[in-house]
Amino acid sequence: MEAMQATQSAPAQETPATAAAEREAGAREFLTFALGEEEYGVDILKVQEIRGCDAVTRLPESPDFIKGVINLRGIIVPIVDMRVKFRLPQAEYNEFTVMIILNLDDRVVGMVVDSVSDVMMLGADKLREPPEFGGNFDTRFITGLGALDDRMLILLDIERLMHSEEMALVSATDDVAQADD
Repeated sequence: MEAMQATQSAPAQETPATAAAEREAGAREFLTFALGEEEYGVDILKVQEIRGCDAVTRLPESPDFIKGVINLRGIIVPIVDMRVKFRLPQAEYNEFTVMIILNLDDRVVGMVVDSVSDVMMLGADKLREPPEFGGNFDTRFITGLGALDDRMLILLDIERLMHSEEMALVSATDDVAQADD
């Protein structure tokens, strides 16, 4: 009888690794960060590193959202202030303010955010399509929303945002700065 019970229950048992793999199938990892009262997420695979907020060299006649450039181990990196880009109220930089350094199509770009929260795995069941607001509201840089228990993450298509026509100035600035070296 004991042998029969063991045989019957064995197929139903899963190893912890198998269960975790099944739960995470289709899941994506996001680095979450705060801007004001909202939480955002970017694909963790686009993140190169997270740094404290360094001094930047301001470039003349650059748009307000381009804070300037930094020299990161010999690479000139344009830095975008995401608060200014998203037209949020200006905040004081403090010990939590960080630069997220992104690697986008072999281009390195930085963005200043209020703080970094954590890395979060979101399964398909937690991902929602971005809302449609018609022509008055631009959602082309939002890939979706992460629906958590009591939180909502705004998931950004950071590659599309940084390479948009308006942000193409970042690429041009990067090319000019590297050409001067």
